[in-house]
Amino acid sequence: MLQLTEQEVLDKIQHLVPFEGQLNDGSLTIRISEYQPYIATAIHNGSRLRGELITKCELTEEERYFEEDPFTGDFISSLPIVLQGDDSRYEYDLNRAPEHCIYKDAWGKNVWSTPLTDAEKATSHDKHACYYRILKCLIATLENKFGLCLLYDIHSYNYQRVENETPTFNVGTKQVNSRRWRKEINELLNGLSNIELPNIAVTAKENDIFKGMGYQATFINQHFNNTLILPIEIKKVYMSELGGESFPLVIEKMNESMKTVITEHAASTILRRTKVKRLTGSHILASKLPREVIKLDRQLYAISRGINTLSYINPTNLKQEKRRFLHNPYSYQPQFTYRQLDLDPYKFREQLYRLPVEDIRDADIQKMYRKVIDQLAIRIDLLTSIGTDEFLYNSLRYYGQPDERDIANANFILHACEYQEPPEATISAAEAIQAFKDAADDYGLTCKVVGSKQLIARAMVSGRSIKVNTGCMFSQRDLDALIHHELGVHLVTSVNSDAQPLKVLKLGLPGNTHTQEGLAILCEFLSGSFPLHRLKTLALRVIAVDMMVNGESFSATFNTLKHVHKLSDDDAFTITTRAYRGGGFTKDFLYLRGLKDAIHAYKQGDLTSLFVGKTGFESKALLDELIAREILKKPTYIPKALSIKKEPDPVMDFLINSIK
Repeated sequence: MLQLTEQEVLDKIQHLVPFEGQLNDGSLTIRISEYQPYIATAIHNGSRLRGELITKCELTEEERYFEEDPFTGDFISSLPIVLQGDDSRYEYDLNRAPEHCIYKDAWGKNVWSTPLTDAEKATSHDKHACYYRILKCLIATLENKFGLCLLYDIHSYNYQRVENETPTFNVGTKQVNSRRWRKEINELLNGLSNIELPNIAVTAKENDIFKGMGYQATFINQHFNNTLILPIEIKKVYMSELGGESFPLVIEKMNESMKTVITEHAASTILRRTKVKRLTGSHILASKLPREVIKLDRQLYAISRGINTLSYINPTNLKQEKRRFLHNPYSYQPQFTYRQLDLDPYKFREQLYRLPVEDIRDADIQKMYRKVIDQLAIRIDLLTSIGTDEFLYNSLRYYGQPDERDIANANFILHACEYQEPPEATISAAEAIQAFKDAADDYGLTCKVVGSKQLIARAMVSGRSIKVNTGCMFSQRDLDALIHHELGVHLVTSVNSDAQPLKVLKLGLPGNTHTQEGLAILCEFLSGSFPLHRLKTLALRVIAVDMMVNGESFSATFNTLKHVHKLSDDDAFTITTRAYRGGGFTKDFLYLRGLKDAIHAYKQGDLTSLFVGKTGFESKALLDELIAREILKKPTYIPKALSIKKEPDPVMDFLINSIK
C-alpha cells in the first residue's frame, strides 16, 4: 500500500486520480477505486495508539477495543470511496470537535495516568485537522464534479449495558435537513430493515438511541450545501462485546448487505437528485477489476485447471464390463476400473486454503471465490474416493441427491404417453462429426470434433474439443438436440470464458453443473429438438440415482429400467452405469432439476450473463453486476436456440411448464 503525505493525497483527489494508500503517519487509509458521488467512512474502525501514548494510557487494549468500532471498515470495503480511521478514538476522536477530541476521561474511566504534554496534544490535534482537510477536499471535488455528494458515516455501538431493546441499525438525523431529505432517510431505513442476518431479528430506527450529533455531521453542515451525511450506528451483534470475539458468518452477511443497501440507496438518490436518466447500484461501483482479485484468480486457476471430473470417473473397462453384465444381468455386478489420479490431494487442498481470499474487499466477489474454493476441495475428496465406499458420500456432498419434488417431477413425466413415433437412427458417427463441424462453422467457432470409443454419453465437450461416441447412430432430431446442447451451450460457454478477465469462469462457479445442464436442455427444448423420450430419459436418470442412493444394486436398477420402463439393454445399461460409476455418482438427477430452474430463469428475463462461462444460477445477480460495471465482458457467443421460433408442441409445452 502506498504511504502518502497529506499533500500527495490532496493532489491525487484534486486531479481525480484513483488510488489506495495510507497517510505516512499511519492514521488514515484511503481507497478511491473510482470517483463516484458517494463516500463511506469508518472513522472509529482503528485501534492504533502511537508509541509515546501507550505508556501513559490507563486503559488496557481490551478496554479501548470495547469502545472502538471494529469491523466497520469491512462493512464498507466493497464501495468505491472509503475513508477508514486507523488510530484509536482514545488518541483523538474524529467525531468530536477539535477542542474536545482528546479525552481526559471516557465512559466513566480515566484515560491518562499523567496529563498529556502540549506537544503530544498538538500531534493529535494535527491528525484530527488533517483528516478534515482531506475530507473537505474530497467532498468539494465530488460536489464540483457531480453536483451532489452522499456520505455514509458508519459506526457501531455496545448494547448489552442498555436495558431497553435497541435497534440493529440506528440512523441519526438530528443534523440532517429532514424536510429536504425525507425520502432518502426513509429509503435507507427501509433498506436496512430488510437486511437478513443469521439468527438475528433485524430492526432499523431513526434517532432511537443515537441522534447523529457527531462532529463529522456538524462539519459537513458547516461547509457543504449539497452533501447528505447519514450517520449509521450498527448494534454489535456481529461480535462479543465483552470478549471481543467476532462472529464471521454475521460479518460476512453484513459486508454483503451493506454493499447492497448503500449502493442501491446511493443510486436511487443520484437518480432522483441529478439529471442522470438511468442508474442502478451496479453502475456506481468500481469498473476496474481490483488487483487482489486478479492475483488470486490467476493463482486459483494455476492450481485447479487440470481437474476434469469425468475424465477420472468414466470407467476404463466399460466395454468389457458391459458384455459381462448383459450376459448375466441378474446377478453380475460390474467391476469398473478407473484412471489413476495424477495429483497430490493433500497438497492441492493446502494450496487452495492458503489463497489470500481475505484480501478481496468486494464482499460478493470474495464470497464467490470462497465458495469456489470450498467446492474444489470437495471435488478433490470426490476424486480421491473413486471406487471406494466413500465416493457416494462425497458425491452427495458435491451434487446432492433427488428430493421428493425431483421424484414427483420424474414420475409425472414418466406417466406421459408417447404420442410420436421415435425417428429412426440412420446417421452414422462420422456423419454426426461432420454435422458438429458444420454447426461450429455456422457459429464462427474454432474447435476440434473427434470420435471416441471411451464415452458413455453420445457426445461431450472437453475444453475446445467435441467428442462423439463412435459406437452410436443418431436420428436427425437427436443430433440437432446434441448440437444445441453440447456445442450451443457447453462449447459456447467454454469459448466465452476464454475472453473473460476472470479465469474462475473456466473452472466453474458453484452450481455450474446444475446450471450448465439446465441451460443446455432448455436450448434443446427451445430449438424444437426435445422429444418426449428425451424428457423421459432425464426423468429415468432421477429414478436411477434415487435407487442407487437408497441401496439398490446395479442389476436391480438396470432391470427396473428395462422391464418396468421398457428401455433397451443399451439404454438401460447406460443410464444405470452413469449413476453407479465411481461408487455412486449422483450428478444425473441435476439434469431435470436444472431444466426446471432454467425454465424459471428464462421466464424471468435475460439469460445473457449466464453464458459468460461456467456459471451458476445463484451467481446471476453478481454476474449481471460485473457486466454492468464493465468488469466482465458480455458473452461473444449466445446459443442460437434462444432466437429460434420453434413449431408449437402443446404436449411438450404442457409437460415442461408443469415441472415444479
